[in-house]
Amino acid sequence: MNIQEGFKIDEPGIFIPWGIDEHMLTQKLNGHGYNHVTTGYYTISCKSLNGLNCMLGFHFEPRKDGFLNELEFFRTDYSDPGKSFTEFQSYFEAEFGKPTLEANGNEGFKNYAWNLDTVQIVHYVFDRFGPEEHMRIKKINKSESTTTAKSKRADSIKRNDNIVTNLWSRLIGK
Repeated sequence: MNIQEGFKIDEPGIFIPWGIDEHMLTQKLNGHGYNHVTTGYYTISCKSLNGLNCMLGFHFEPRKDGFLNELEFFRTDYSDPGKSFTEFQSYFEAEFGKPTLEANGNEGFKNYAWNLDTVQIVHYVFDRFGPEEHMRIKKINKSESTTTAKSKRADSIKRNDNIVTNLWSRLIGK
């Protein structure tokens, strides 16, 4: 899968390119049981990444008249949070390789991030009325990217690590 271009859903067999508008998304999802949750947010039950069964949320920016820039992977049943976290992590590592960043997280789980040029994937748990798992893929502008080219100096790597550390802090509310 070329994640820089979009995301392939195995069942139903649909490729969703980044940057499409809501009308184009609903055309692609038509007949596949999608839900329009609110302005700029849709969900579908699907299978992706060669066997991962879950719900997939589509986020648009701006929410009204926006373009697809984030995918959210979640479940309707979190009766076994450890199993859920491990399963999501294993499917994402099988598809995208080992995370580029790992940090201590909350609720006994690690925080993971993959920085893939203009796409960032994050996986973490934080406490919001109890543990809440987040598995997201976001299309980012090149200027927002925390990816460090191999040719950049060590201080650039340190600066980018600080950006991700700050991102984690914002994401987990600390």
